[in-house]
Amino acid sequence: MIVNERETPEGLLVSVCDRELIGETFEEGEISLTVTEEFYGGQEADETAVAESLARATVANIVGRRAVGLAVAEGFVDEKNVLEVDGTHHAQLLWL
Repeated sequence: MIVNERETPEGLLVSVCDRELIGETFEEGEISLTVTEEFYGGQEADETAVAESLARATVANIVGRRAVGLAVAEGFVDEKNVLEVDGTHHAQLLWL
């Protein structure tokens, strides 16, 4: 998986995706999701590092079956809130 962390005025923004999805676009109905290098590009990370990053996040965008599956398994995302877009999974989280 690939993890990117950025500090913003609102807190830590974390993007996570399955490596093979960089550069891909997924479309279904009105929804279009492009996994850009600019937003999702970052460091290769194992499951432990991804979970640690998500634990520090204020906001996170997560794309891919593996990445979203980890977020669900670790309790960061409720499975009911996962979107499936053109065969891939997408989830967002926001800590208030």
